[in-house]
Amino acid sequence: MSSGNPQPEIGPIEYEYGKEHSLPLEFNLRKLAETRKPILLPGHRLCAGCGAAIVIKLIGYALRGPTVIANATGCIEVATTIFPYTSWAIPWIHVAFENAAAVASGIEAAYKAFQEAGRLPYKNVDVIALAGDGGTYDIGIQALSGMAERGHKVLYVLYDNEAYMNTGIQRSGGTPIYAWTTTSPVGSIIPGKTQPKKPIADIMVAHRIPYVATATAAHWADLFRKVRRGLEANGPAFLHVLSSCNRGWRHALEVAVEVSRRAVDTCYFPLWEYKLGEGYYLTDRSLQIARNPKLKQPIEKYLELQERFRHILRPEAAKLLKQLQEYVDAVWQDLLNRAVNAPK
Repeated sequence: MSSGNPQPEIGPIEYEYGKEHSLPLEFNLRKLAETRKPILLPGHRLCAGCGAAIVIKLIGYALRGPTVIANATGCIEVATTIFPYTSWAIPWIHVAFENAAAVASGIEAAYKAFQEAGRLPYKNVDVIALAGDGGTYDIGIQALSGMAERGHKVLYVLYDNEAYMNTGIQRSGGTPIYAWTTTSPVGSIIPGKTQPKKPIADIMVAHRIPYVATATAAHWADLFRKVRRGLEANGPAFLHVLSSCNRGWRHALEVAVEVSRRAVDTCYFPLWEYKLGEGYYLTDRSLQIARNPKLKQPIEKYLELQERFRHILRPEAAKLLKQLQEYVDAVWQDLLNRAVNAPK
């Protein structure tokens, strides 16, 4: 039944030629739903409760004008563009697992050349590279590093569901320690994956690019701000978004947002941003926790929603749980030591 509220027409998002388009950053969700077309249209085949679908919709609300997305092979690509259909309302291209950053670099360079030659019909076109953890931590890290080193003005968005979910839930460099996957099974010999996940956002900070940040769908206003800052950065920007997967994480469909919220509340996935020349800044809930440590929750509150971690919640795995808590605490303390706005 219709609510009576006006809805934007479903279809491609178009911008008038020859004009500068700078959409305001809007935080009224009802107004956004009534006035902004979504960049991801109905009819895609993403799983019910998919965290990545929520992330993409939120990113779309933070765009500032004409935008092109280069999307690496992965869940998003497979489920949104089953030939001959597409669920994208903006210019979008599917590229290989390993080269989203390289293709985005080429698009950015081409638009720059068109602009210098007076052939670009818009004042500005933003370029986004979109990839999962497999296409970022592992297969695509060479192209990503090259994009950063060359200084292309591209916002690289990592939607991190912490395994190769599209191909069968295999472990990746983004899979956390002790997590079950089909290639890091739990048994009497190994307790899931035995290595911690790569600090991918810190790796990008080490490239000394203008802007790096972490975000979740649960903290949507924080995500909006970081998408916009990434697009406005004078050079490469990297946004690491935790993106839950109920198939791989083995959680209920309805807790996609809650599990991300708990990731932040337990400091498993802190929210921060890095600005070149200034340093690290805690944001949103993580800044609140830094100011009031009593808000920090034990890691069990995050793990208990996910069956991929159920083995370390058993009494006989108390040592593993303790080790994981100590690891999370150490990473959190390191961030507190670096953040310029953390209480000292």
